[in-house]
Amino acid sequence: MLIPRTLFYLAATTSLLAADEFGEPPVKAPFQQGEDSFATDDWWNEKPTNIIDLRVDRDQTVAFGIYTTSNGILKLTAQLYPLYPKETRTVRLEIDDDGKWVEIGRQDINDIGWSTSFRIADWDMTKDVKYRLLHGEKASFEGLIRKDPIGKKEIVLAALSCNSNRDRGLREEYTRSINAQDPDLIFFAGDQSYDHRQHTAAWLKFGLAFKELFRSRPCVTIPDDHDIGQGNLWGENGKKSNTKVGHDGGYIYHPEYVKMVERQQCGHLPDPYDPTPVEQGIGVYYTNLILGGVDFAILEDRKFKTGPMGRHPMKGPRPDHIRDENYDPQVVDVPGLKLLGDRQLYFLEDWSDDTEGVAMKAVLSQTGFCGGAHLHGSKDNRLHADMDSNGWPQTGRNEALKLIQKANAVHIAGDQHLATLIQHGINEHGDGPWAFVVPAIVNTYYGRWWWPEDEKAGPNAPEGSTLPWVGDYKDGFDNKITMHAYANPTNDRSMLREGGNPDPNGWGDGWGLIRFDKSAQDVTFECWPRFADVTKPDAKQYEGWPKTISLD
Repeated sequence: MLIPRTLFYLAATTSLLAADEFGEPPVKAPFQQGEDSFATDDWWNEKPTNIIDLRVDRDQTVAFGIYTTSNGILKLTAQLYPLYPKETRTVRLEIDDDGKWVEIGRQDINDIGWSTSFRIADWDMTKDVKYRLLHGEKASFEGLIRKDPIGKKEIVLAALSCNSNRDRGLREEYTRSINAQDPDLIFFAGDQSYDHRQHTAAWLKFGLAFKELFRSRPCVTIPDDHDIGQGNLWGENGKKSNTKVGHDGGYIYHPEYVKMVERQQCGHLPDPYDPTPVEQGIGVYYTNLILGGVDFAILEDRKFKTGPMGRHPMKGPRPDHIRDENYDPQVVDVPGLKLLGDRQLYFLEDWSDDTEGVAMKAVLSQTGFCGGAHLHGSKDNRLHADMDSNGWPQTGRNEALKLIQKANAVHIAGDQHLATLIQHGINEHGDGPWAFVVPAIVNTYYGRWWWPEDEKAGPNAPEGSTLPWVGDYKDGFDNKITMHAYANPTNDRSMLREGGNPDPNGWGDGWGLIRFDKSAQDVTFECWPRFADVTKPDAKQYEGWPKTISLD
């Protein structure tokens, strides 16, 4: 969809290239100056980015496709490289029907972000179907839409998060091992991009790195704070933030930027439970996806959460950080604060009650529902409590956990740069759901550590654990948690500064693999180091994993 030229017109005389070479003068996105210069405008005049080469041959304009299927509906997003004005905006979707390519849909690309999404109802989920996306005369991307694995005893999910821009590699180590494990579903929990002002280029780089994982299987991607250009996000129902860092709640960047990011990352998700936009016209995507008899609720942790500035007595140098271990946690659990928001709580209530055709349930979201780290960024930076986590506000945290526990679901998230396996406590230790926060894809930039100050194990430490600090604890908000496993980095950034030789698997990065055994009602959590090669017999998981728990 083009923005009317009368609103955002870029005079042809400003172009460094003759207008007749490219057609009509380009449209201009209503972003703030410097935001995503490759999302639209005369992108070819911009200084080349070091993120990815956007000037591809014109038979390569289709970067990738990404899809989900659920309840007989196929949702598929086509992501293109930036286009020139004279190029067609139409993308065609074809499927292989008994050896012949048959067109089943056409969609026009949105000129802000170069993506579009197909929605195909009455999709036959009982068979594998090859598909291809076509643009122009020669550009194409081919993939496989898998049949629903309803007949499988075990459904496997691979989960990843935090794709740091401090390492621009193509992630071949992940593609090799995860494809060998052959999960049924891929989940990227957020921070697919850390290039705050250049999401389009970073999203294209993400696709270039990981498309061989989701080319032939369904994939869930949800944006987190860095994807929409913020270090932290407390969305407060979509309002506009009036600070540079967003502590007051809301979004810093223009709503069209946020909408573009969600269109690119979430356009292929199942239809939202309630599509009513929040403030500034920003959409929502919270929904559920049923795959192979496992029902995955997909949440938006950040969109409705209250910002901390001015909402509680300051207990640290920042409104979201608490460093005084002697403070009373109840003083920050102010009445009226929101975590998931009323709309998502209503959705979770409804979802937890709906069990028809469902063998098991899981919740997918951006971050964990407690403070699962003590040391942030470096080993000498101890933070007592962090309001960026969903451990705050405590009342909202407990409301969410009660509904997840009611559904007998496990929780899978990312964001924390520290892999942890925790059983939450609501009223007592161990009465809440299990939660696996998976490691960062790249963790050399900002590590975190689970490191109790007294360096003692908690009560009721799990039998057989070789990790020293497991058992019952309280986080900095007085939330009850039982730590079962954690993957602390053994490296520190100081090793890089001092010219050391860090262990490639010592940063605590990697991925999670979750196995849902439908007949036994067991869930097995696996946690793999980044450079573990699972195609070799000596590949090892992080200490403390795997861990199997029963939901029966």
